[in-house]
Amino acid sequence: MTYYGKCVEIVIEQLNKFRPERDRPEQFLEAAAVSFQTLSPQKQAFVLEVLSGCLEYRKLLKVVVDAFYVRDGRLCLGSDYSLFEVTCYLAAFQLEELGFQLFCKIIRSQPAVLMHKFLRFFFNPLNLCSWIQDEWSLLFEKSHVKENWIDLLMRWQPEVQVLIDQLQKVLASQAPLPKAKTKATEPREFSLTVPRPRAIPMPEPVPVLAKPRPVPGSTYQSPKEQQQLEMVKRYNRWKAEELLLKTNVQELRCAMPRSRGEPPRKGSKVKPRLRAPPQIRRTPKLTFYRPDHVPVKLNTAAILREGALYQRQVEKELQRVDQLVDGAGDFSEFLEWQKKMQAQDLEERLAAGVCRRLQGKLSHEEAVLARQNLVQENKQRAGQKKEETAELMQQCAERRLQEERAAKELVGQVMEAQKNVKVAQAKLLKGRRQTAQEVMEESRELLQHVAEATTEEQKRRCEAIFQLRALETQPRRQGKLVDLTQIPGHGLEGEMSVVELRERLALRREAGQRSEEEKRDRIIRAQRAKSQELRDAVEQIALCRAAMGRAAALRWEEKKGRSVLPAENERVRELQRRLEERAAERRRQEALLHVSAPRAPRPKPRAQLEAQHWLEQEQSRERRLRALQRECAARNAA
Repeated sequence: MTYYGKCVEIVIEQLNKFRPERDRPEQFLEAAAVSFQTLSPQKQAFVLEVLSGCLEYRKLLKVVVDAFYVRDGRLCLGSDYSLFEVTCYLAAFQLEELGFQLFCKIIRSQPAVLMHKFLRFFFNPLNLCSWIQDEWSLLFEKSHVKENWIDLLMRWQPEVQVLIDQLQKVLASQAPLPKAKTKATEPREFSLTVPRPRAIPMPEPVPVLAKPRPVPGSTYQSPKEQQQLEMVKRYNRWKAEELLLKTNVQELRCAMPRSRGEPPRKGSKVKPRLRAPPQIRRTPKLTFYRPDHVPVKLNTAAILREGALYQRQVEKELQRVDQLVDGAGDFSEFLEWQKKMQAQDLEERLAAGVCRRLQGKLSHEEAVLARQNLVQENKQRAGQKKEETAELMQQCAERRLQEERAAKELVGQVMEAQKNVKVAQAKLLKGRRQTAQEVMEESRELLQHVAEATTEEQKRRCEAIFQLRALETQPRRQGKLVDLTQIPGHGLEGEMSVVELRERLALRREAGQRSEEEKRDRIIRAQRAKSQELRDAVEQIALCRAAMGRAAALRWEEKKGRSVLPAENERVRELQRRLEERAAERRRQEALLHVSAPRAPRPKPRAQLEAQHWLEQEQSRERRLRALQRECAARNAA
């Protein structure tokens, strides 16, 4: 049993190393065969046969093992996955060649609990004849699965059931091991070194601190400017809430239903009322007011930039007036020509839009024709593919028969090589005993050397400790007092005492504070002058904006009066003719092939929104075109 157990352990170790997303089975087997050269020929042949089979039928084995973990093996470890794969392969593909006795030896060499659970699940007739057969039939032919694997497992099911009963008896006979009584821990006192008594230090004099300056009253009071800003903010908020409340009241009055005796308003449709609506309550949170003109805060850069822009426009206009006064020409003719060219450009853009829509419809018709041609080509390719598949299945069956014959020959060779196992085992035991004796002698010598080195290190540490303690017992010199008013007398230029140095630093600090206050005053004056300039620039910008707004309104009214109609050209007529030809060709192709037009895929929510958006754009464009046509007709009639 130990022999087969070691073989199975080698196979499990190799399967754990295999990664299907990184390794290829052929290369992995070649690398594994190199590592198996130290094994005996019989053991090497058995391990290679089982490993190659597990890799070849990995999908079939994965179906059974995954289902076992889901149903009966929920308490089993994930590290035993490869063990269940090897057991499933031996039971499904090698039971006939190995024989039942050898199969029982291999099973008994593994943990009885795991083998009992897995064999009871795998050899259950209800599982074999139902879902296992169906899952395997998805990977191989149904007749091949039933004849070669399922029927074979059902024939061996009575003998395997006897083996399962024997494993159950072994599990029942195993009594639980008694727990050894642990010895209680006996507490011991710590062997600590008694510390030497410390000398009481002299008390240090308590330093006398200078009296601090009182906190100024402005620290906990907000400045007057901030208080004024808060008052202005509260007043503005109160005015905005009052205006908002008035607006909400007016809108609620508009939303209130009219009374029974009140006549309907002009232009409104009278709808049948089923029941009286409930009374509308006024709440401060219900707001419908949306201001039209929201004030925009401009920073300094924006104000200066906009002021410079209007200044350049004013200078440019003054230059133009001076040129006109001097006798320069007018741009009225140029403006009329420009308007005419813009009308032509608009007409061309509208015609281009019509062309794009016609081209889209034309490309749709061509796509339908291409799809019909593709369906016909796919039918021809499907017929060729079926013929090629039949030939490949026949070749696969022949190759499988050859592999089965080679496997039987390999099993015969393995059985012959098994006879020389005992002699090899005796030689291996003798070599291991000699190696063990040599290792024990080497370890004894190494332990002796380590003990000697440890003793020398302990002596060296003791001597170092004695020297440190002797240094600690020597007396130390105390520091001398320092006089801050005394000059050091090093002979340096500008040498002074510490007290004089502190006084000079205090004077330098006061001079720096005075310079900072003067600089702060200059900055405040510059900021006030700059703010006055900005206020003037804002007033000028407001005047320029009003003038520009009036000019823009006049231009918009003038532009609104003009209208341009798209005219048909040769390109549009050519696209319409091609579109009619493609539609007629598609209908003729459908009649010949007797197939219905391809159904458009169901649009997704986002596609529906996009389609609705473009439909609305098309409708609005058509409405605008009809309105322009009516205006032009009315203008011509006038």
